[in-house]
Parts: sequence; structure tokens; C-alpha cells
Amino acid sequence: MNILVLGSGGREHAISLKISQSPKVGTLLVAPGNAGTAQIAKNVAIGVNDFNAIKNLVVDEKIDLVVVGPEDPLVNGIHDFFLADDDIKHVSVIGPQKAAATLEGSKEFAKEFMMRHKIPTAAYQSFTSQELDQAYEFLETLSPPYVLKADGLAAGKGVLILPDLEDAKQELKSMLLDAKFGKASETVVIEEFLDGIELSCFVLTDGTDYKILPTAKDYKRIGEGDTGLNTGGMGAISPVPFVDKVLMEKIERKIVKPTVAGLKTDNLPYKGFIFIGLIKVGDEPKVIEYNVRMGDPETEVVFPRIKTDAVDLLCAAADGNLNAVNLEIDARAATTVMAVSGGYPEAYEKGKEITGIENIKEALVFHAGTKEDNGKVLTNGGRVIAITGFGKDFREALKTSYANIKKLDFEGIYYRKDLGFDL
Repeated sequence: MNILVLGSGGREHAISLKISQSPKVGTLLVAPGNAGTAQIAKNVAIGVNDFNAIKNLVVDEKIDLVVVGPEDPLVNGIHDFFLADDDIKHVSVIGPQKAAATLEGSKEFAKEFMMRHKIPTAAYQSFTSQELDQAYEFLETLSPPYVLKADGLAAGKGVLILPDLEDAKQELKSMLLDAKFGKASETVVIEEFLDGIELSCFVLTDGTDYKILPTAKDYKRIGEGDTGLNTGGMGAISPVPFVDKVLMEKIERKIVKPTVAGLKTDNLPYKGFIFIGLIKVGDEPKVIEYNVRMGDPETEVVFPRIKTDAVDLLCAAADGNLNAVNLEIDARAATTVMAVSGGYPEAYEKGKEITGIENIKEALVFHAGTKEDNGKVLTNGGRVIAITGFGKDFREALKTSYANIKKLDFEGIYYRKDLGFDL
């Protein structure tokens, strides 16, 4: 069968690599892709939100299955676009329809969903610019630190955690009145702070049944010891060492099952991945947020551990037949370390030549922000390349990741050397 993957990051490279290993694939296309996907698939220079160009590609290339990597096209309704067009409505799309994608598109919508279905999460209230005084009053009822979340999509940067009440009020004013995050912060969700350790649970669902994929833990901050600015993710570890059978049973019973059942109850059509951001408070899991796709860089440790044929899994989800597939997982741990451009997550330069990729033999190389130019691989983003290693536990896997990332070089290269420090 012919498959199209939408996206250009490490997540899409990891998904494409796993798909390319299936004997069931005919043509594999990635739009727009990167220098890594170019080695295993055909890249097509089309943006993920250019729905008409995507339609033409799907028709011309006789695509049977579209896997949507990033959240933007899902929140913008790409699945609905396919269903509404007679020429392409027969094509399977992995990713929820627009109404269900609002779980990521609106923090307020997600919170209301959790409250409705009794899914454990932090107490919250949401406010608009007309309700600034009420928002200040609500902040005063909370204990520090204070959590402010832009309601809409803000490229992973719309969450602020502030230790000081006056700073929190100032930032809240900046979000609501000065559009600090543009349209995304027209509504702001204020939450109680949950003190615990974070992890991610990934689920593939056909709308009725589900498979729980390997757990992962990512590291968002740029600096070692989890300091400095938030990024799209500096690395990840799978499985999460502190998730035992008891905690996993609680996550499934209290969170996964009611989430999938709630989607059905609320008539939110969903065929695709659910990324559940969790925090373990004491012995109890609570939901921080939902994403309606796989995470990045977590995909770079989750997908390499899936032993089941990826095309079988994705087709079963698309056809409502997920229960018929057996999910097999590699028992080894996987870790990924992200090499980023100097200056990231603030201003950084692109177009730096990357050397040493060919010397990496004992680990997987996933391109995130790269492009090919005259046979050279150049940096083309803040997060550039993820190096995924395996081992009997995360410590051994990290040794492999770090030994191999040292073989990479480009001007300004930076990566965190302390992943797993909190485990």
C-alpha cells in the first residue's frame, strides 16, 4: 500500500522508519520531510496545512493511508477535509477529526472534558481579558508556584510556572491584554500547581478499543538540572523506570479507559494517537494535558521499541479493528539525546554543515531540523538531530546515546549531558 506521512521532524522520521520496515509498503512519501526521511522515503515539498496540495498528492500517488505527525493540521481539520471530499474520503487518516483535536487545541476544552469524565487533574479556572480582576482574585486563593496556560496552541511555549504572586499577575496581564502568545492567550487557564514527577503515556485508539504504547519521560528545559527556558524537548527515556504494574494499572483504569470512553460518549471521532501528559503525585497519576498526536522527542524512543508491524497497527486503528492486533514491545530500554543549534530556544542560525553522521553505527539517527543541499546535510531548525541508543536499562542506553552523539559535529552544537539525572 502507498503511505503519506505529514511532518518534518524527528517524530516523523521515527514513524517513517518504522513504516518503511514493513513489507506491506509500496510507496512511502513524507511531506515536507527532512534530510533523514529522504534516505528512506520520497520527500515532497508541501506544507502540512496546504490541504489542497496534499489532496492532489494523495490522488496523484494513489495514497491509501495518511499519518498526520504534528498537531496543527489536526486542529485545523485535515481529517474532516478528507471525509468531506468524494475524491479522497476513502483514504484512511491517522489522527482525530477536528472536534476531537480540540483536546489539544484548547486547554479549557480539555479541562472541561476531564471534569466531565472524572479524570484526575489539577483544579483550575479559565479567564479572558474582560475577567482580569476575577483572575487576580483566583490567583490569590492559590499557593505558589502559579501555573498559567495559554488556552490555544503556542508551539509548546504557552505554559508559565511562576513562584511569585506579583510576577504571576504581571505575566497574566501580559498574556491577556498584551497578547504575549497571540491568539493562543486570548483565554488563559490558571491551575493549581501539582508537585510530583512527570511522564507521558501514549495510546493508539480506533475510537472504541486502544493499545497502550511504551511510556516515556522527556526533558523539556534547555539547561542541565532542568533549568532555563522550555524547549520542544531535549531528550527522552523509555520505559519510565518508576512506572510499575500498580501505577500502570491506575493509569489505565483512572485515565486511559475513561478518556477513550469519554471520546465516544461525547461523539468526538478519534482514530489515532493520544499523548497523555501525566504527573505522579504521591502514588496517584493525574493528567497535565492531552496532545492529539505522538510527542517529540518521545516518538524517537517509543517507536523504535514497537516490534509489531507498524502498517498492521495503523491500518487496524483506521479500520476499527485494533483489538485483532497483538502489540509486541522490545524489552530493552531506549534513550534519545537531542542535539540543538547554538542559541536555541531563542535566536539561532540555520545552514550549518553537519558532519559525522556516517560514523554512528551503534545507535539510530533521527533527523529533526535538517535539510540536504548539494550532498551536504545542513541544520534547518532549533532541534537538529536525535540519537537513540538501546540498553538493558536506561543508564546503559544513555551510554550508547552519548557515545554516539559525540561523533556528530556542527557549529554551535549543544546537547544536555544529564538526562536521567532525576531517576
